[in-house]
Amino acid sequence: MSQNPSTSSGSRKLKKDLGLWDVYAISTGAMFSSGFFLLPGLATAYAGPSTALAYLVAGFLMIPAMLSMAELSTALPRAGGTYYFLDRSLGPVMGTVGGLGTWMALVLKSGFALLGMGAYLAIAPGISQLLPHDPETTLWVIKGLAVAMTVVFAAVNIMGAKETTRLQGILVISLLAVLAFFTVQGLWYVFFRLGPGEIQEQFTPFMHEENGLQGMVATIGLVFVSYAGLTKVASVSEEVKRPDRNLPLGMFLSLLTATAIYVLGVFIMISVLDREMLRSDYTPVATAAEAFFSWLPAPTGLILIIIAALAAFASTGNAGILSASRYPLAMSRDRLISERFSEIGRFGTPTWGILVTSGLMIFFILVLSAENVAKMASAFNLFVFGAINIAVIVMRESRIESYDPGYRSPLYPWTQIAGLLITVFLISQLGWLSILASLGLGVAGLFWYFYYVRSRVVRHGAIYHIFARLGAYRFEGLDRELRGILKEKGLRDDDPYDQVVARADVIDIKEEVSFEHVVRLAAERLAARLPVTAENITDTVMEGTRVGATPVSHGVALPHLRLPDLEHALMILVRTSAGIHVEIPTPYAGQVMDQKIYAVIFLASPEDDAAQHLRILAQVAQHVDNESFMPQWLATEDANHLRNVLLHEERFMSLLVEKRARSAELIDRSLREFDLPNGCLVAMVDRDGDMIIPHGNTVLREGDRLTIVGVPASITEMRNQYQPL
Repeated sequence: MSQNPSTSSGSRKLKKDLGLWDVYAISTGAMFSSGFFLLPGLATAYAGPSTALAYLVAGFLMIPAMLSMAELSTALPRAGGTYYFLDRSLGPVMGTVGGLGTWMALVLKSGFALLGMGAYLAIAPGISQLLPHDPETTLWVIKGLAVAMTVVFAAVNIMGAKETTRLQGILVISLLAVLAFFTVQGLWYVFFRLGPGEIQEQFTPFMHEENGLQGMVATIGLVFVSYAGLTKVASVSEEVKRPDRNLPLGMFLSLLTATAIYVLGVFIMISVLDREMLRSDYTPVATAAEAFFSWLPAPTGLILIIIAALAAFASTGNAGILSASRYPLAMSRDRLISERFSEIGRFGTPTWGILVTSGLMIFFILVLSAENVAKMASAFNLFVFGAINIAVIVMRESRIESYDPGYRSPLYPWTQIAGLLITVFLISQLGWLSILASLGLGVAGLFWYFYYVRSRVVRHGAIYHIFARLGAYRFEGLDRELRGILKEKGLRDDDPYDQVVARADVIDIKEEVSFEHVVRLAAERLAARLPVTAENITDTVMEGTRVGATPVSHGVALPHLRLPDLEHALMILVRTSAGIHVEIPTPYAGQVMDQKIYAVIFLASPEDDAAQHLRILAQVAQHVDNESFMPQWLATEDANHLRNVLLHEERFMSLLVEKRARSAELIDRSLREFDLPNGCLVAMVDRDGDMIIPHGNTVLREGDRLTIVGVPASITEMRNQYQPL
């Protein structure tokens, strides 16, 4: 049984093709469908004019779930989203229940969205006249259209996530353009064509005549599911570029857009439609548009609304297939279902997950039509939202050092506690049938776990890291997996990796020596700059190596430690051209393995910044894993240039100050007078073999070699300015 769930012989990594616009389009497209084009009429039957307020409150109540999802998405950007978060925090039991349930809820929601798309196609001018008047036959025509659209969207998803989100972007742009036109035209009509008395009459009484405040509160739970698509983008977080920025920002912009359009749109519908007519209207947007689109040639207004509705339902269905298909991929990677689902197709997408997800959607489209099924899926989504808030608390309190979210939810833990209470309250508003259905899905997930999963998985969630009495169940593989994610995510913009490498001490050893001798030499260099003795550092590193805490890979050892009273990270680079032997423990008790290494890279970091320490270490490991690293390391003639092997070429340059070059203008000038582009830093000055850490008053001399680090654009500007004449 494997303890590394993230790797599989048959699996490959998903391509990181998605940017901020893609995140926004997926999230926004997953929210607009029945929540806007169908639900307002039904909601006013419960809440009356206060339905607009119910939409606003529901959007506000979505914030805790969004913040928790954003934190987990930036810490654990992996396919599967909700499933992956629950599994790694609360363990595979909860991961199985949450994964299967959320997958099925997405499949149901997406299937019904495409069914709604078929219904709107059926009322389009030119098509409605061709359909028979028999309701039963018309229903099957609608289902046939929905099945056909499912097949089309499945094919687009197989072609690639970027291709899928291009289509998603087109759909969302079309949708938002029509909705913006509807909103602007509707507001103009309400405030300039209707008299103040008419608006007041439409909103009086504000609460439902019979249901009162209770009706408005119940409606919050009903319309809350209109925002549920917001967090679905987490399932494609593995494919997002710069997830620390793009995921939370895209989700926030999406929620802001959806809330504004929902509230303003519902306000317009309530203002222009007869109260009783609205409460029984299944196409309230089209009906409202007829009131103020009368200046357009018929049936232009209806066509515009149908276009928006089709774009909304299509974007929900398309985004649903995109996100739902990542759940079986993630669960397969973890051996919760067949490993076939972890296979990545020739287009870099999870083909089997897309096919099965689409097949299930077609099945539900053909056999189901009950409105209660959608409510059941919504109730389970709310249950998962509550679990997500618990997951954030568990991950934070586990104190796992490699848990390093690029975005941290504010007001922790009160945000998560509020989110949990909100979901419990809203579930209670959906009725016993939905609650029992959610429990049924949970029981089914538990049955699958004990029947299929338990014998195949050796893994525990972060929750076991919280309680000392459960220490025997801590799953150290989780920490290794999170470190792997850190390596994959790379550095943050403010991480001082380049400066640390550029200022590293270098030791070049030609003869054969012992590993302990190398450690002692490096410890002496570190001790000269720290209030720690070389003996203490040597003992700490050697003990860590004996117990397997020193990573050794590709001929490189990476001893690392965190020390108190250290202001900045320090690095020592040691090249051992003749090679040295180091013994490292194997997974088999009592056995060690002898490895020959040619580089020892020491990293010492401040004790209070474990996450940055791990990110720098992960970046070093990324360089070491490159096939070109060791040949360059051994071939570099000048030992002081070994630092350059650990730097990306586009992020540093070496500049020699000499009279017959453009750099002559720097001779006898201080660094303070050196007009560096923004984002650049002179990290080190090599003067006759002595390495000087510069400051603003450092005066440059002829023959100095400067190591300059910075952002790629600024380094390119420096090269263009000081390249040889």
